[in-house]
Amino acid sequence: MNEADQPLSPQKKPYAVPVEAGKKYFWCACGRSKNQPFCDGSHSGTVFRPIQFAADKNETVHFCGCKATKNRPRCDGTHSKL
Repeated sequence: MNEADQPLSPQKKPYAVPVEAGKKYFWCACGRSKNQPFCDGSHSGTVFRPIQFAADKNETVHFCGCKATKNRPRCDGTHSKL
């Protein structure tokens, strides 16, 4: 496994993002995006692909910032164990 196969961890806490019902969001799974927590295409050349999140209601979603969550793209608290 090479370095491009490992996600970067931009921050060890979630990103609290207000989302709108009916909109789709693409969470960065590689950690390389300059537009965290969302994809900007920086995964090109890696094994990573963004994870689609479809908002079914207006709410604040806590998107994972450490990229180690088991509940992608939502934070599951894994960052507290890193």
